[in-house]
Amino acid sequence: MKDKLIVGWKESLDLPELGIFNIEAKVDTGAGSSVLHCESYEIKIIENQKWIICHIIVNFKTRELRIFKFPVYREKIVKSSFGQKEKRYYILTKAKLYNQFFEIKLSFRNRSSMRYPMLLGKSFLSKRFIVDVSRSNLSQKSVG
Repeated sequence: MKDKLIVGWKESLDLPELGIFNIEAKVDTGAGSSVLHCESYEIKIIENQKWIICHIIVNFKTRELRIFKFPVYREKIVKSSFGQKEKRYYILTKAKLYNQFFEIKLSFRNRSSMRYPMLLGKSFLSKRFIVDVSRSNLSQKSVG
């Protein structure tokens, strides 16, 4: 337990490989995986490899949108919070919290109706973090 870092119910983090910095993410121990807001995406097969082409907002203040192409790491049928089954596509990238880099598996979904553009789920939190729901942005406060 002492090797684990403590995160609050929400955290700001960086996704440097995507050029996204200081994104607000809700920590959700009820979600199995981590999800990033994506305006839209499509799946293409290029040379026998599945790729996901995403339209992602990289700056939520200016609404700057960029198009990314990632190799699909995994695909899985998941049950949404509304009880509907859907296919999700995952990529591998890096997340920066506590001035450290962690591998994260991300899926994409349009979260424009949600308060936070990102969820950090159990697969990312497990074995790395303890959640203190009474606090927030602990990773940012430790760097200052």
